Amino acid sequence: MGECNDLKISELYDLTKTIAAELFEGKIYPWEALPEIGAFIKKLGATLSEDEYEKRGDDIWISKEANVYPTAYINGPAIICKGAEVRHCAFIRGNAIVGANAVVGNSTELKNVVLFDNVQVPHYNYVGDAILGYKAHMGAGSITSNVKSDKKLVILKYENANGQRECIETGLKKFGAMIGDNVEVGCGSVLNPGTVIGRNSNIYPLSSVRGYVKANSIYKKQGEIVGKFCE
Repeated sequence: MGECNDLKISELYDLTKTIAAELFEGKIYPWEALPEIGAFIKKLGATLSEDEYEKRGDDIWISKEANVYPTAYINGPAIICKGAEVRHCAFIRGNAIVGANAVVGNSTELKNVVLFDNVQVPHYNYVGDAILGYKAHMGAGSITSNVKSDKKLVILKYENANGQRECIETGLKKFGAMIGDNVEVGCGSVLNPGTVIGRNSNIYPLSSVRGYVKANSIYKKQGEIVGKFCE
């Protein structure tokens, strides 16, 4: 099977909106970066200016212009960028990059993630093995489910230009969601393993999403996805 252009990094993300642009170099699809996040943070962290970032503990770098509440827990490797806000009882388990002006909210848990600049995961979210693009927003209680119930490797399913169903074997057991720039995920939604959401799309509240949602779409429910300018 050939490459799927819609799922490529270049179609989902503006790499000028993240400190982690180098992480994606030489890769076609964004999930290829997931196994390398931890090592990349350690490499990048060692180069960060001591005038701008404070190192706390092992492999944790926090911008001096970030707002981290005293009740938040951060385990390394992690980078918290300028203007980010990590609120009360946020739980960052490690391998996490929180972009500039991003919000990690009350009781939100992060694990092995890249949040681009201005991302908001502000209320009771679980975000694991995922990449969230510029200005992506997850509504209260929405989560990325990152492991299949049968514990098998994640296969990404999508519809090609001819309307035929195709699959990409990711080789990953843990794969939460690849969420493009400016995506809005409604409250209480579950993004199942292997979900990719194209730029500028909206997911209705209480949705269960799997596979690929095209850019500029409104996901109402499984089998009912419309273009934003169709209505």
